[in-house]
Amino acid sequence: MATVGLRVGDLVWGKLGRYPPWPGKGNRKFGPCDKEMWPIVNPPKDLKKPRGKKCFFVKFFGTEDHAWIKVDQLKSYHLHKEEMIKITKGKRFQQAVDAVEEFIKSKVSALTSSEDKSKQISTEDKRQNTTTADVSEHNTRKRGRPPKEEKDAFPEPSTVKKLDTSPIEGYKWKQVKDDRHFYHFLLSQSEKMGSCSAIIQKLKVTAEEKAESTSIQAADSTATNGNVTPTDKRIGFLGLGLMGSGIVANLLKMGHIVTVWNRTGEKCDPFLQEGAHLGRTPAEVVSTCDITLSCISDPKAAKDLVLGPSGVLQGIRPGKCYVDMSTVDPDTSTEISQVITSRGGRFLEAPVSGNRQLSENGMLVILAAGDKALFDDCGSCFQAMGKKSFYLGEVGNASKMMLIVNMILGSFMASVAEGFTLAKIASQSQEVLLYILSQGPLACAFLDQKCQSILQGNFKPDFLLKHIQKDLRLAIAMGDSVNHSTPMAAAANEVFKKAKALDQSENDMSAVYLACNQ
Repeated sequence: MATVGLRVGDLVWGKLGRYPPWPGKGNRKFGPCDKEMWPIVNPPKDLKKPRGKKCFFVKFFGTEDHAWIKVDQLKSYHLHKEEMIKITKGKRFQQAVDAVEEFIKSKVSALTSSEDKSKQISTEDKRQNTTTADVSEHNTRKRGRPPKEEKDAFPEPSTVKKLDTSPIEGYKWKQVKDDRHFYHFLLSQSEKMGSCSAIIQKLKVTAEEKAESTSIQAADSTATNGNVTPTDKRIGFLGLGLMGSGIVANLLKMGHIVTVWNRTGEKCDPFLQEGAHLGRTPAEVVSTCDITLSCISDPKAAKDLVLGPSGVLQGIRPGKCYVDMSTVDPDTSTEISQVITSRGGRFLEAPVSGNRQLSENGMLVILAAGDKALFDDCGSCFQAMGKKSFYLGEVGNASKMMLIVNMILGSFMASVAEGFTLAKIASQSQEVLLYILSQGPLACAFLDQKCQSILQGNFKPDFLLKHIQKDLRLAIAMGDSVNHSTPMAAAANEVFKKAKALDQSENDMSAVYLACNQ
């Protein structure tokens, strides 16, 4: 749960490992009892910081308790909000989230109403006002030196105390429920929240206005609140790789009737135990289901799945629906659409933006194009697997957009790897580089995750390197087809090809760092 770049005024999710998690299916990494919202505050002068890893002094939201919490047990509230809400259920938890959101709204409202008055306040006065609820990071290292490795230690229960301190200005602390295993925490807010919210709102309004003037439509997932009503249509799913496995798990969790097929049958076993049905061939799945979805590795595999022996096409008859969620080139998607519709079937391309972790957490972004009625019919499925789904018009548009998104992603990853390599060669601390990046405009969960992989030398696949290289290749070809050069993507593609030559195809895309070190 490590995080970097925690700053004054940030909202965070925290994990208090000493409390037992609530029971539930799936990954228990962030159980409902050991991840909550916290405020970091200044500690009393007489309370010493425990030895060990860098800690923050945390105030428990809804109680009068405080505790030292290790910094690697904190995550950004805003970056991980939807992910955390989606994998945690319960009335008390939702009450806490509602309280936090109400607090944020009240702070933004207060900032807006006092905007004119604030112009008359001196810079020094502003600084004093915002420090009434400041976050203080306690670190004893000297200026200019990188942080030293410290022993892993967690504060003893004696460091958790009841303190008579005033609540954060402008907010009345209210306990959600007296339950020692369910604390809610909240970070103090700074004036940055108002400006940040205004920027986000402006971007959202601009996007919505653009959508209204075209065929583009966006749909929010309601799965984050546990309100998905599963369709009564029978759903088929072909392909249980890194992405497909997470998608099927969430479809089943949200109550869908699912029939699965995979080229290697043993991958179906965990889902059969969760209530899925088994299809012996792709054709059988299509013929017995109303809507069949697939998530396959590349254009050749996608066409073979449809046109091959006992393939999708053999199960298509009038009214049958096929949704291809693979990331392929627009020509492949158009070809598949034509053969499906020629048999009276309905087709939708719906590639997904995300990775293994986002797939497991039901936080993918779905880009769809094709049969609009089918897009609507897939509503509950998209809600179960993702946080946002977009309808982009005619077949080919979603493939094009997905390739552009992944071209940017791959080029960014290659640049990060190159930067970390240069830092190493130039005798600069890679840890400090990551910390600096986390304080600036590049700060995001993706950067943190991939840089941590580089620092730890752990390239466990979250997004396969061979797949991002394939997407770069397809994006470059798409540029060539419209007489547009893509030199940045071409350079990144060469680095990823070098990484593949180093046998890194089955590792995470961050393993491109190894190619930069050659």
